[in-house]
Amino acid sequence: MSPVHTLPLQLRFGDEDSYGHVNNVRFLQFLEDARVLLMSRPQPGGSFLDLIDPDQYTLVGRQEIEYRAPLNFSTTPAGVDLWVTAVGGSSFDLGYAVRDRVDTEGSTTSAIAATTMVLVSRSTGRPVRLSGPQKDILSSWAGPAVPFRRARGK
Repeated sequence: MSPVHTLPLQLRFGDEDSYGHVNNVRFLQFLEDARVLLMSRPQPGGSFLDLIDPDQYTLVGRQEIEYRAPLNFSTTPAGVDLWVTAVGGSSFDLGYAVRDRVDTEGSTTSAIAATTMVLVSRSTGRPVRLSGPQKDILSSWAGPAVPFRRARGK
């Protein structure tokens, strides 16, 4: 099984702005939708979200998006590719590619992105170490670094 998961994304007419393409702020919602769908997928032993203690939750620690081409409204679903680029003690990094269609052949990449997620205790607000089973699921989704044109953080 490929570490890259492609999730369909149904665009809405209201996603477009006055310039006639999907507004840049909508892309953050696309990333969140794909992330929640993937982390909710059943796995042997439960989904990633099933493995999170009720006193814990994941928070976005950092996001970066590089826009590459306009994304226009279409009734044909767009696609969001999603994979894990790194797993740390209490955090993990995700990579994304947002394309104008689910099928990769002939599609155009509209944006690439990266998100750092942190597992946090609700009661203390402090980071919590990822468990072995959580790391196992994340590692099974491991893929390449996000190919940003400019190095992250520069």
